[in-house]
Amino acid sequence: MRPIVQISLDLTNIDEALETAELAMRAGVDWLEAGTPLILAEGLHGVRALRAAFPKTPIVADLKTMDGGYLEAEMMAKAGATHVVVMARAHEETIRCVVKAGADFGCQVMGDNMVCEDMVAGAKWLEDLGCDYVIHHIGYDERRGIAARGLRMPSPLDQLREVVNAVKIPVQAVGGLSLEQAIACPSYGAPLVVLGAPLTIDADAFKTADGNLEASLKLICDAIHAHEDV
Repeated sequence: MRPIVQISLDLTNIDEALETAELAMRAGVDWLEAGTPLILAEGLHGVRALRAAFPKTPIVADLKTMDGGYLEAEMMAKAGATHVVVMARAHEETIRCVVKAGADFGCQVMGDNMVCEDMVAGAKWLEDLGCDYVIHHIGYDERRGIAARGLRMPSPLDQLREVVNAVKIPVQAVGGLSLEQAIACPSYGAPLVVLGAPLTIDADAFKTADGNLEASLKLICDAIHAHEDV
């Protein structure tokens, strides 16, 4: 597939999410993500607002589902989400429920391997259970807490090639990537590039980053889209 740029709207109100999404789309972003902070703050209203404003754009609902998988996926699909996220650490039956709901309501499933003891095995597990995509994810608290103790901050790039080689479905790397690292993800075989905290969103306050975000995003999108199909 060709490289895809997704922006994570890790914001806490609909108005700012819509404003950021609009400039992101002008800059060349392909997919919008209703980030977990937005879903916690605004719920289905945030997804509905994004769908109303961008009727033809793929929308990822970053639910991080751990239980109640069918209902959560159904609700988000009916609100306008085209993709939902389920965690590999959820029970197998929950993952199966999300996959079933995805099939029933025309929504694709992204499986997230965050905090798996074996990240590569977790990715393969998600594929085997029917997920359409793998999110190879090092969590926010994990990264920052380890770094705060003076240790090396883990990166999704540490095992990205191994994850890509283990599965046949598209992979997205998430977790503290620099701009340069995010742009390089397609060269690792991971065509889904997500931009969010701290690239385009203030990582501490979950507010839009200072500076000319639209111009910066356009440069980033152009660089990512310049990669060959992965």
